[in-house]
Amino acid sequence: MANTYTQLYIQCVFAVKYRKAMISQVWDERLRHYITAIVQNNGHKMLSINNMPDHLHLFIGLNPAQSLSTLMKLVKGDSSEWINTEKLTVQKFNWQEGYGAFSYSKSQIRDVSKYIEHQQEHHQKKNFLEEYKTMLECFAIEYNEQYIFKEMEG
Repeated sequence: MANTYTQLYIQCVFAVKYRKAMISQVWDERLRHYITAIVQNNGHKMLSINNMPDHLHLFIGLNPAQSLSTLMKLVKGDSSEWINTEKLTVQKFNWQEGYGAFSYSKSQIRDVSKYIEHQQEHHQKKNFLEEYKTMLECFAIEYNEQYIFKEMEG
């Protein structure tokens, strides 16, 4: 659209269903490439992506021609279908419902990218749930404890 100028930087965080550690180091790089292709094929810019066995962070320059919710539906749906089609896990793979999305300014790109790239170091000190709650609290996002990426009920 003519005369439309945007600068939208969004970090998205989402977990494997029940926060199961199903993302293997054997194929996680392929997953990151696959998700990067989804993001780029939809007109967005991938700034940084990384994962742990139970969750994934991606940081994008968002193209406003597509809503974030539509992009996330594609990323999560297509990537879980790919994981299952490729038979990369013993059990059926699913992402947990929902995601976190946090916006940043241009001056924060380097720090956020560095944070995402060093996920393995961060998680030696803090687990995913602690990290996620900290992000929600830093952004003053109200949340209901029962809907936070919960574990499988036994």
